[in-house]
Amino acid sequence: MKIRFLGTGTSQGIPMIACECRVCKSLDFRDKRLRTSVQIELEGKSFVIDSGADFRQQMLANQIKQLDAILFTHQHKDHTAGLDDVRAFNAKDQRDMPIYARQEVLDQLKKEFAYIFSENKYPGVPNVETHVIQNEAFYIDKIQVTPIEVMHYKLAIFGYRIQDFTYITDASFISEKELEKIYGTKVLVINALRKEPHLAHFNLAQALEMIEKIKPEKAFLIHLSHNMGLHQEVSKELPENVFFAYDGLRLEI
Repeated sequence: MKIRFLGTGTSQGIPMIACECRVCKSLDFRDKRLRTSVQIELEGKSFVIDSGADFRQQMLANQIKQLDAILFTHQHKDHTAGLDDVRAFNAKDQRDMPIYARQEVLDQLKKEFAYIFSENKYPGVPNVETHVIQNEAFYIDKIQVTPIEVMHYKLAIFGYRIQDFTYITDASFISEKELEKIYGTKVLVINALRKEPHLAHFNLAQALEMIEKIKPEKAFLIHLSHNMGLHQEVSKELPENVFFAYDGLRLEI
């Protein structure tokens, strides 16, 4: 399995364009983060988790020419706003783009992208093939995907486990029942918004506590706001098996 981090940042805490903070002025490319998304390549298939506002830029920057499906974690705009740009893959592959999400996420997409789901479609708009998923394992072709229900404040959303890789974003709470699905994973990706507490996201201390409980071989932190601080400096505070992910980072499991 090949993993490529397309974006590791968040809309939460994004500064104004004229911001003069140290992170915004940093010359370290690891401090430049697009909205959180990841690509997974496995058994000849390529799919992404979430298509945020930076989706088109991420596809171009990473030269992704094959995309077989999109999995959505939840309906917030920073994870869905780029759906329109699947039209490039429609044109290239001459097929509808399969998208996997729980019903309430699909309902929101149908409101925000009504023209995609219209019965009388305008020529050239994106074409998608919807798959409703619930909190039970499903398959993308022969690849098993296990949803992990986590709480994003009061909103239930999905993380995903695929073989020994688990991906969780925007979580603020994970029940013991759902943790049972994660135990034994080798690589854990989990959100850590900043050092200070937040209502709807794990902060750094909470993410590290969760990692210690799950005990993966390696863990990578995502959904990082600029309030976290500089990558080079804050990385020194992490346990030896925990790392800040950065845009463009590639892993092979």
